[in-house]
Amino acid sequence: MAFERACALDEVATDQALAVTLGRYDIAVARDGDEVFAIENTCSHAEVALTEGEVADCQIECWLHGSMFDLRTGKPTNLPATEPVATFPIEVRGTDVYVDTETTLNGVTPA
Repeated sequence: MAFERACALDEVATDQALAVTLGRYDIAVARDGDEVFAIENTCSHAEVALTEGEVADCQIECWLHGSMFDLRTGKPTNLPATEPVATFPIEVRGTDVYVDTETTLNGVTPA
């Protein structure tokens, strides 16, 4: 695994997501309570940045059409999206968040 620093932990507000670019991927680093996740920052339905939506109940919303994606699995939990988005391994090291974009947790290849 090749983790690289994505952001400081305090840059990711609780129940929100922060857009970061690592290499060629746009990632949403999201915080739901005390948990931190890294997910592809593009809705699989309409190519809209997921960081523009809300984070709640371990899901992130695509604001345009209302699809929700599970932060753990990347799977859509409601329509209109039907395809999952990539989720990435993440480590919190002290006050920094690191993400590995060389692999995905759910086997989905990022766009």
